[in-house]
Amino acid sequence: MTANIYSSVQINTPSKIFICVNTPTKNYGVGKGRAADLKYIESAARMIATVSTKSKIVVEKSTVPVKAAESIANILKANVKPGVKYQVLSNPEFLAEGTAVKDLLQPDRVLIGGDQTPEGHEAIQALCWVYGHWVSKDRIITMNTWSSELSKLAANAFLAQRISSINAMSAICESTGADVTEVAHAVGMDTRIGNKFLKASVGFGGSCFQKDVLNLVYLCECLNLPEVAEYWQQIIECLFITVTNKNIAIFGFAFKKDTGDTRESAAIYICKYLMDEGAKLHIYDPKVEEKQLITELTHPAISDDPSRVKELVTIHKDPYKAAENTHALVVCTEWDEFINYDYEKIYGSMLKPAFLFDGRIILDHQKLMGLGFNVITIGKRLQRPNVHRPYAPAPAQ
Repeated sequence: MTANIYSSVQINTPSKIFICVNTPTKNYGVGKGRAADLKYIESAARMIATVSTKSKIVVEKSTVPVKAAESIANILKANVKPGVKYQVLSNPEFLAEGTAVKDLLQPDRVLIGGDQTPEGHEAIQALCWVYGHWVSKDRIITMNTWSSELSKLAANAFLAQRISSINAMSAICESTGADVTEVAHAVGMDTRIGNKFLKASVGFGGSCFQKDVLNLVYLCECLNLPEVAEYWQQIIECLFITVTNKNIAIFGFAFKKDTGDTRESAAIYICKYLMDEGAKLHIYDPKVEEKQLITELTHPAISDDPSRVKELVTIHKDPYKAAENTHALVVCTEWDEFINYDYEKIYGSMLKPAFLFDGRIILDHQKLMGLGFNVITIGKRLQRPNVHRPYAPAPAQ
């Protein structure tokens, strides 16, 4: 059944329970570093089986590997009480951080997968009825359970692929003199491709992209598709053009603007590299809490010496203070406020020569170079202006 379904549902339809729990990548055992850890899914399913006294529609909302719904159903069936029946549906979420409410109220599509049985169809209709109160019929897509689960992984993998592709293209642009922003604009004008997720940067992060691509890698390996697994593995790698100086200001630590989420943020790995080189970091982010930032940088995978992190890292509440007496400034998150800073003031407070690495391509590079910055960015060669600036002594170290 692939057609859209929307119909009235009788009052006695079983109540619905949504499973919305974390499914992190396993850090132990079989599938370590690739497979999804389903312990929270299993725990939720067992709790539902324990407390339920009436029939339920269990909706798998978390991002899960293909056939996780089957595991949920097996747990429920193995612990079923007399007179209680279950239907398990897949209803993956497509909410982006920073726009989650808008994405919920105005979704591109709603996917609902279920068993292709009369009981499964009835459960699917019941969930369609819920979404039908604010989502138009043509945006509610029904399918079998496995297709729904795989569609979520595939969507995130394709988006990650686009980011990785434009990042790879940026390296060619730097070598040839092309401008990756202009290339991305030209490519995005092709209606077959579109302009979304073609912004070159230092990499992608967040809770979903890397995890879901790794999940696909593991699935391909389990299905004995090594060449497919190798292809998807490649897109989780990204490049960073290093700036090796003594004191470095880091602007932005969240994985993207308008959120305090730091999961798999590119800034974490940039900071790790710089700390490994002995750089002293001065970090500012308008949303990330100091405790969260330190937790990320002292994670065993990033640093095996928490005391060294405290020695090398200073966290600031003022971006201008963060830039004082530094040799270089690195923009790691595309916060809008970074665009409007007084960079003449920042330049004046930095050690000379002052380097600025724009890892998100959001700043006015020609203007910055006119101020005296040595600007390094991704995906294009910058034309250095012939500007004679009067001598200005560097601040005291």
